[in-house]
Amino acid sequence: MVAATRLALSWLTVLPVPGPPAVDRAVAGRAIALAPVVGALLGAAATGLLWVLCWAGTGFTLAALVTVGALALATRGMHLDGLADTADGLGSYGSPERAREVMKSGGAGPFGVAALIFAIGIQALAFAAAAEAGRWLAVGLAVAAGRVAVVVACRGHRPAPGAGFGALVARTQPWWTVLGWVVLALGTSVFAACRLWQGPVAVGVALLGSVLLVRHCVRRFDGLGGDVLGAALELTVAVAAAIVSAV
Repeated sequence: MVAATRLALSWLTVLPVPGPPAVDRAVAGRAIALAPVVGALLGAAATGLLWVLCWAGTGFTLAALVTVGALALATRGMHLDGLADTADGLGSYGSPERAREVMKSGGAGPFGVAALIFAIGIQALAFAAAAEAGRWLAVGLAVAAGRVAVVVACRGHRPAPGAGFGALVARTQPWWTVLGWVVLALGTSVFAACRLWQGPVAVGVALLGSVLLVRHCVRRFDGLGGDVLGAALELTVAVAAAIVSAV
């Protein structure tokens, strides 16, 4: 577990934590199982930053946009990069091989740029609404829920051809790990909104959306890759934050 914790922190954050000297599927699977813990840490940090900025007199929207930017920096922007690559791959025409080539091209096409604008915009506006309403837990919940989506995605899908990260983490999560994190997220969400049903609905809808996205991507790209995990994470954060912060 020590190696898995180090790997999870080094993979999912910019913290200067050295990863283990060797990474196999067993260690990678345990690291993915710890992703929601890392998400909770990131969510707590984002909530704290948002609160400080609002307390200092920064407008809610600007404070939320800075918070979203800080989250991107704290994760090296890799999840947003995965979202952009996935959107470009889905928007391409041709075989799964051609779609994977588009995703590996290194640039962001029109679909990727549009996906980034919508994801960042929705997250920032939702965080701003949550801050204005004093729903601070909603921010941390959305960030952590995005990492729960990664655990769910690594349950039963095969890796895409040539997907190094996907080959390490695909099909590594047992059903009890997935169920445990989903139940914990749903239970915690009860306290994140002004209505008891709103939080669970937000988490449930967001996770369902990520499941549908991942399934479509697996069909389109002939397997699971790291970019798809990033896209599922960002989609879940945006949808969960939007619903849980709604008046």
